[in-house]
Amino acid sequence: MNTVARKAVVLAAGKSTRIAPLAGTVPKPLLEIGGQPILVRNLRWLAESGIEEVWINLHYRPETIRERIGDGCGLGLQVNYSYEPEILGTAGGVRQIASQWRETFLVVYGDSLLSANLGVMQQAHRENSAPLTIGLFDRTRHPHTGIAGGAVTIGSDGRVVSFVEGAGVGASALVNAGLYLIEPEIVARIPPASCYDFARDLFPQLLESAVPINSHMIEGYCLGIDTPESYRRALRLIDEGMVKL
Repeated sequence: MNTVARKAVVLAAGKSTRIAPLAGTVPKPLLEIGGQPILVRNLRWLAESGIEEVWINLHYRPETIRERIGDGCGLGLQVNYSYEPEILGTAGGVRQIASQWRETFLVVYGDSLLSANLGVMQQAHRENSAPLTIGLFDRTRHPHTGIAGGAVTIGSDGRVVSFVEGAGVGASALVNAGLYLIEPEIVARIPPASCYDFARDLFPQLLESAVPINSHMIEGYCLGIDTPESYRRALRLIDEGMVKL
């Protein structure tokens, strides 16, 4: 296991269907929060956290994202792009560029605004033997927009016991924050050239196969932005001082 992740995937291929009434033809990751696109904020955060190279997967209006982000030099990163003519899902998009993953790498959702200490998360990942660490937030304690999925149950050792995508009220208060540290061996478990999702497909398959998944509680917030309502909720949390950018 490498000591520090230097590469990351930022998932940005979604069709932006649910938020279209508000965003129009603007891809979700380019919606502005506090005067900056979500994607730009995420890339700056990654650069400040020690990430050096990023791959962004694209599908919906790819030229718009390419034009806005460019090669990443202005953000302190080397930015590469992976275009998907047909959406491959969150995990399938990572599998398409499997040749890049020869050491520990990070996955982050491009349309979610996060506050997390990646250094602390990486240390926790190194200290356990699991090939995958999932960042979590507690919906009873952490500011969020109510849009993030996967309810997660963990054991006393921090290992994930169950993962239920789309779970409603009454499920575990711990929720997938869309932030993963992954070892290359996991990528081989993703079917090539197919639509495959981390939450709906890969995580349940890993648990069924008794592959250990570790959890890490983030320190800040998780603002998933997928609908007009969740976008407005994010702005309200910022305006009310619940979230400090």
